[in-house]
Amino acid sequence: MPVEFLGIAATNDGSETTPRSGAAFDKEYTLRLARAHEDHGWDRVLFAYGSGSPDPAPAAAYIASRLDRLQILLAHRPNVSYPTFAAKTFATLDQISEGRLTVHFITGGNDHEQGREGDTLTKDERYARTREYIRIVKKIWTTREPFDHEGEHYRFHDFVSDVFPVQQPRPGVSFGGSSPAAYAAGGAEADIYCLWGEPLERTAEQIEAVRAAAKAAGRTDVPRIQVAFRPIIAPTEELAWEMAHRTVGAIREQGAAGLKRRHRTGAPQNTGSQRLVAIAEAGERYDRALWTPTAAATGGAGNSNALVGTPETVAQALLDYYDLGVDILSARGYDLLGDAIDFGRYVIPLVREEVAKRDAKRDAERDAGAERNRGEHDRAVVGA
Repeated sequence: MPVEFLGIAATNDGSETTPRSGAAFDKEYTLRLARAHEDHGWDRVLFAYGSGSPDPAPAAAYIASRLDRLQILLAHRPNVSYPTFAAKTFATLDQISEGRLTVHFITGGNDHEQGREGDTLTKDERYARTREYIRIVKKIWTTREPFDHEGEHYRFHDFVSDVFPVQQPRPGVSFGGSSPAAYAAGGAEADIYCLWGEPLERTAEQIEAVRAAAKAAGRTDVPRIQVAFRPIIAPTEELAWEMAHRTVGAIREQGAAGLKRRHRTGAPQNTGSQRLVAIAEAGERYDRALWTPTAAATGGAGNSNALVGTPETVAQALLDYYDLGVDILSARGYDLLGDAIDFGRYVIPLVREEVAKRDAKRDAERDAGAERNRGEHDRAVVGA
């Protein structure tokens, strides 16, 4: 199966290791970073969402109007706008990008962060709202006649949009989470299910949970799986591990203030972060290259487990996840621009080459099997 690579579309140069050098929305840097991804083999970039961060939708439109190939994953929280308004925004952005949009719906795993923008629902209520929201948006994208909606969280009458997506029947829907409620919602509604990087065994368990939820929802297909990591690469293993330890030191020195500002300190509320913290407490290194101190240093905040090693080691580690059924690989370094370029130059080509070999071998085995079956059928006919 084809493999895709997702990077980050940051609007400034700040990260967990480095304070930003300018404004929260640096137009020149935003374009420079996105262009680096387009020029170095990435398929898509994520415009993330934060309560006080620049609005990702106009930032995405800015990039889409200036680049020709790079696809967009737009993060969106249902609490910030009514689904009728959001569906039109997404359709307009799909028009601007000429069909390069996917929307990532965020339910919200931190009560304090959600409350910053007036969201007072409980976690279970938020998941119910997200499912209703996604269904409404999908219907608006695909319905040419006015319709009414009377739901638990939304009610409106005689609505029809006058702007529709380029993509038919609609843009893709992305979703993430690691709780049973998340599996149920995403399994039912998502085209892409997003996971944070965990050890291979645990990732396999999550993939099975997503697929089981999709089956329980009555689907005959299953969501594609995306897994996210923080790559730390260098020309030698020794240099990569030296860089990894420097990175954790910088996170600890720089990150505390940022975490207080974004998430408030204390034990994480969301299941995904709780899982990352528990994995880090159980061990620092897993499988081929997974390293957990970066997650421990941030309290499991977001995509935070690292893959450490040479480009060859990190590429092989990513292929281990591909072999589990992961076909979208998300990666974001700590030097956003430099790491995007290096990862694109040195890791992405290795992974694509090996995936092509795997696909060719699979196709050859399939063709050989079909040929054997035809031969057995012909012999059976002659014998009859």
